[in-house]
Amino acid sequence: MFFEGFRLETREANGIALRLRRGGAGPPLLLLHGNPQTHAMWHRLAPALARRFTVIAPDLRGYGLSAKPPVSADHAAYAKRAMAQDMAALMRGLGHPRFAVVSHDRGARVAHRLALDHPEAVERLCVMDIVPTLHHFEHADMAFAMGYYHWFWLAQPHPQPERLIGQDVELWFDIHTSREPKDKGFFHPEARADYLAALRAPGTVAAICEDYRAAATIDLAHDRESRAAGRRVACPLLALWGRKGKIGQWYDPLAVWRAYADGPVTGHAVESGHYLAEEAPEEVLAALDAFL
Repeated sequence: MFFEGFRLETREANGIALRLRRGGAGPPLLLLHGNPQTHAMWHRLAPALARRFTVIAPDLRGYGLSAKPPVSADHAAYAKRAMAQDMAALMRGLGHPRFAVVSHDRGARVAHRLALDHPEAVERLCVMDIVPTLHHFEHADMAFAMGYYHWFWLAQPHPQPERLIGQDVELWFDIHTSREPKDKGFFHPEARADYLAALRAPGTVAAICEDYRAAATIDLAHDRESRAAGRRVACPLLALWGRKGKIGQWYDPLAVWRAYADGPVTGHAVESGHYLAEEAPEEVLAALDAFL
């Protein structure tokens, strides 16, 4: 069954309505999804994790069926700092002032900021298939620009990318995910339906673009401020990446993360493309079991 034993609800945190699923019992564990997805990406991991943890899997602001602040000139509503504040407030409201985080893609960028801005809250942090945003931009080359061209396209001024995506969101979804192997059988039908329903909801596409605009502007300012102040990830960090993806080809992920962390950094490649939790759930669960 899809998220068996979980309840679907909407809660307010930091002035934002967030759709989420909750289930399980034990220490609190926050799961943060990537783009162009929703919390539904955790459907193969969450029930197993719920045997040991109280699992909370929200849609980030702007994504899924969570609230979508309007487009703004400074993109501050979609700064990872604002998204991280949402998550800290959500977990406090649920009675969990300290918790572990497992995160993927854009959600992992939120989780990185969460660990920097709220170190007292984050006990352990797993990031999947990313290195820090600042490192990406400061080491950008032709391979990065070609491989992650969507970073630069989605960050173009409103409403240019929104208008093009809006012509056919399902086509855009398929093109966006075609960076990975053409067999998309790992997308559960209910998960894929949730992704597409969210993309068709008013404001979602603009929110996704704002997320990428923030990454290229205000997020970099916050990241440079944190670096200048000597703020680094303090908790244990697990980095996982897809062996068939780009991160391990372009970088030494563990070396990069160790430059941004004071706590221990461990990790390895997973036999998958970008969508680790859906392509290789058993391998990811084994890594999480040892880490958490």
